[in-house]
This record gives sequence, structure tokens and C-alpha cells, in this order.
Amino acid sequence: MAWVLIVVAGLLEVAMASCLKLSKGFSQFWPSAGFLFFAVASFGLLSLALRSLDVGTAYAVWTGIGAVGTATVGIVAMGDSASPMRLGALALIVIGIIGLNLAGSNAH
Repeated sequence: MAWVLIVVAGLLEVAMASCLKLSKGFSQFWPSAGFLFFAVASFGLLSLALRSLDVGTAYAVWTGIGAVGTATVGIVAMGDSASPMRLGALALIVIGIIGLNLAGSNAH
């Protein structure tokens, strides 16, 4: 269940970052309110998951989902660059998350 919380928290982090961009420096009310809502929800779920997961691995997975997800939303919906270097760097983040998960599961 804790891993489900981490995944949902990571997806909420994507929504948070997207709202941050759309808020235009907190000058737009609804995206700013969305940012606040998603930030509180994401951190809240992360804190619940940390009751039973190692902090380093859980935090890395949470931020990795946020980073890769936000970059993907930026590319697909906001016109950000999809250069081969950028896509390769995102792949490395995913590989790192998988590696941390495997290393964490083998340590116990």
C-alpha cells in the first residue's frame, strides 16, 4: 500500500508543478490554488508512505515520478523540447529509480 501512496504522491507532484507553471508566478488564482492543493496532498501522501518505507528510496521514487512526469507533460502539453539528450536524461532517471528500488529490496 505504501508504494501505491508514493506513486499517487508522485503523480500529484506532476500536477503541482504543472499548476506552478500555469500560475504565471502565482498571478493566476485557480492554477495557484491547484498548486497549493496538489502540494499539500502530495506531501501528505509521501509522509504516510514514509511510515513504512526507507526515506531515501521513497523520496527518490517520489521525486523521480515528479521529474519524469513533469518533463513528459512539458513535452507533450507545453511545447518543451524533446531533444535526444533530454529524453536520454529522463531514461537515466528512470533507470536510477529502478536501481534504487532493486537495491533497497535486496538489502532486507
